[in-house]
Amino acid sequence: MSDHRYGPEPGRGGEADPGVIARAESILRAACGDRVRTGFSLAPLTTFRIGGPAALFLEPQSAGDLSAASHAVGETALPVAVLGKGSNVLVADAGFPGLVLRLGKGFRWAARDGTRLTAGGAMPLPALAGVALAHTLGGLEFGVAIPASLGGAVRMNAGAHGHSLDEVLEQLEVFSLLAGAARTVPARDAGFRYRGSSLPDDDVVVAATVALRPGEQGEIRRLMEEARAWRRATQPLAEPNCGSVFKNPPDGHAARMIEELGLKGAAVGGATVSAKHANFIVTSPGTRAADVVTLIRQVQQRVNERYGITLEPEVRLVGTFDLAIR
Repeated sequence: MSDHRYGPEPGRGGEADPGVIARAESILRAACGDRVRTGFSLAPLTTFRIGGPAALFLEPQSAGDLSAASHAVGETALPVAVLGKGSNVLVADAGFPGLVLRLGKGFRWAARDGTRLTAGGAMPLPALAGVALAHTLGGLEFGVAIPASLGGAVRMNAGAHGHSLDEVLEQLEVFSLLAGAARTVPARDAGFRYRGSSLPDDDVVVAATVALRPGEQGEIRRLMEEARAWRRATQPLAEPNCGSVFKNPPDGHAARMIEELGLKGAAVGGATVSAKHANFIVTSPGTRAADVVTLIRQVQQRVNERYGITLEPEVRLVGTFDLAIR
């Protein structure tokens, strides 16, 4: 998760100027050397396992690397996208004609201060839930069922089992690619809402602090196992997917509406509405990102015709698509 971008409108925009890419690459290499990659395949970094390459790719390991990325983007106006664990994202078949960042190991850490845990943006949320368990801290059990980085989970206000991250978040550390500087944001000022926040698109969540409560290890472990078992029982974990495709509408349930329309098993190319969970789309080898977008639009249209509701996608588009899914 946490996959976001700024620059041209998401899902739109043409090819980047080779000269612009070359200039941005030069700036990045001056600071990051051969860690800068060109024509880098993004499909293996996403849970859909499809999509084309990034023109430029970097795993920042420090604030210095993020400053270099800020400089490169500021000098060239090259579009930039940020990936977390790669769930909740769909990369276009042609890839992304700009810079893709994914926080590296330098941002994967956790520290405890009493009942508070602070962790880097690259820390997987299930791993952070495990740290909470080790310190007998309750309140983050639901996170074990969310396959996201902490940074991605914060940006999307990820949730499961009736809970969401904003319930425990205390403050965020973000790096603005536009300003080239870091700042601290109290959670109350981040504009959290259902599966979203008001964080600017150019903000990279590099760390966050959660305020938890003392708990009983056996009970915390029980709740975590319950969350894991629910995920195994209800989600198509054995097949590539992006997680929930649509947000639940107010007073509604996206999966229930899709299932009532008999759309389980509906397919476009290699993209199929999961037979296990109607709010999941699964892919098979050879699936195109365009297949997924077309299927999403078909589901939206059918639900709108039947219920008068336009389902809002959770999945984020990275790159150029001919068909909008908003």
